[in-house]
Amino acid sequence: MIKLKGITWNHTRGLLPMVATSQRFTELHPEIEISWEKRSLQEFADASIEDLAKRFDLLVIDHPWTGFGAQTKAILPLSDYLSGDYIKDQERNTVGKSYGSYVFHNKLWALPIDAATPVASARLDILEKNNLEVPKTYEDLLALAKKGLVAFAGIPVDVLMSFYMFCCSLGEAPFLSEEKVISETTGKKALQMFRELAQLIDPKNFNRNPIQVYEAMVNSNEIAYCPFAYGYSNYSRVGYSKNLLHFFDLVSLNDKPMISSLGGTGLAVSSFSQHIGEAIRYADFTGSSEIQQNLYTDNGGQPGHLEAWKSDRLNDLTHDYFKNTLPTLQRAFLRPRYYGHMYFQDHAGDVVRNYLMYGGDEDKVLEEMNGLYAESLKIQTI
Repeated sequence: MIKLKGITWNHTRGLLPMVATSQRFTELHPEIEISWEKRSLQEFADASIEDLAKRFDLLVIDHPWTGFGAQTKAILPLSDYLSGDYIKDQERNTVGKSYGSYVFHNKLWALPIDAATPVASARLDILEKNNLEVPKTYEDLLALAKKGLVAFAGIPVDVLMSFYMFCCSLGEAPFLSEEKVISETTGKKALQMFRELAQLIDPKNFNRNPIQVYEAMVNSNEIAYCPFAYGYSNYSRVGYSKNLLHFFDLVSLNDKPMISSLGGTGLAVSSFSQHIGEAIRYADFTGSSEIQQNLYTDNGGQPGHLEAWKSDRLNDLTHDYFKNTLPTLQRAFLRPRYYGHMYFQDHAGDVVRNYLMYGGDEDKVLEEMNGLYAESLKIQTI
């Protein structure tokens, strides 16, 4: 018996589809057994994949780790192992920039098995009870927030992603130069707009990640709307939680829908594995169109294959989660993935969060972020 070990993240969406696909893969290949461990969402964002690759054959990774994984060669370039036709299918059926988020030096370092970006969600029953509608514009959002019915994920990494969103939605993407994160004009405007909204939400949301926001939404009747948090189709499925969430595209700002920051996860194979061939076969199986559209998503997964997002069956299952949020995915901003960027991501979110919570000088906030950016570029080796 060949035994493979995998590491994923601690949520139905992260664990169950990996267990389900592994079980079926073992039934088809009885000589191979795959077991999965899970880590918290924060550990998923922070833990070095080089350390994990020494302990696990299969890794579900956050795409900003791609550059680090490629540089350290902790994971394998899957495009060197999978067929050309398979790779072309993956590229052709990317959800937004998901495929490209795992490409470095013209090689694919992880399969985009899961696609996500911050999207809007609502408890339609609460809105209807209060004779309110789902916000369509940023002005609508502020008006609803003033009624105390709005929440967003406020932990450091999520507010950093939302800062990128405000910048992109104001017409300027971050990191266009190596001198500064964003121009002073756009950066200050983004911070001011974000703080105006942040002052209207319950401060306890600054300790919530997206999962915790969704759990608060479905397990109480206090939050009617979340304008942006990484989407989880699980909460749009009957029977998953006490109350149902419906998901939507982001509100419009200056007559254009807002642009969020791409997330999602990829399936990587450790270069330290003693059973590379078997691990590659499982990755091939799990990322395939057929499995993504059926076994993977049916067991709580949020697929990374475009054909799954367009599936009428899966949209019926999720109250049109995929159809409603696909436009958001298609225009999502791809954040940097160079070797040193995780240093910036690990620290800049604290700067933004402190400003949102306590206020301050926007120029100093941007200056501090630019300092972190400069430090991150010094450790860039790819």
